[in-house]
Amino acid sequence: MTYCEKCGTLLTKKEQPEDGMVPWCPQCQTYRYPGFNTAVSMIVVHPAGDRILVIDQYGKKGILVAGYVAKGESLEETVAREVQEETGLALRALDFNASQYYPGSNTLMVNFACRAAGETLVLNPGEVDRARWVPVGEVREAMRPHSLAKAFLCQYLDKNRLPG
Repeated sequence: MTYCEKCGTLLTKKEQPEDGMVPWCPQCQTYRYPGFNTAVSMIVVHPAGDRILVIDQYGKKGILVAGYVAKGESLEETVAREVQEETGLALRALDFNASQYYPGSNTLMVNFACRAAGETLVLNPGEVDRARWVPVGEVREAMRPHSLAKAFLCQYLDKNRLPG
């Protein structure tokens, strides 16, 4: 961040006692902490617990359902909304899995593991190219290599001592 988002003044750096050197707006006389996007990604588990949903979206194959958090929306609301919008699935339960900052889009990604209430997929054609339930023992190989989605999935599988 180079300029103040409120007044447009060129920011300087100023010592903030708890945080060290922080962008400072001399016009507004306030610190301007750098902003970032927040998004969620979801490991959607089949109601029987034996399969995980893998999607292809915007030309990327082998990823998880994901989406940006809307202003005023909780993470849990975003998870339910995005899964419903992209796959037509309602959720029975959700639990936090992991989070990681993704510099490519300046986004904090927050990953959840969710249990679907049903298994019938109704894909949003503007959002999802393809979706499939992959057996837990095969899901690692179905994921996009070296992706954050695969890293989240592997953390989930390892944490829960699931095959794959």
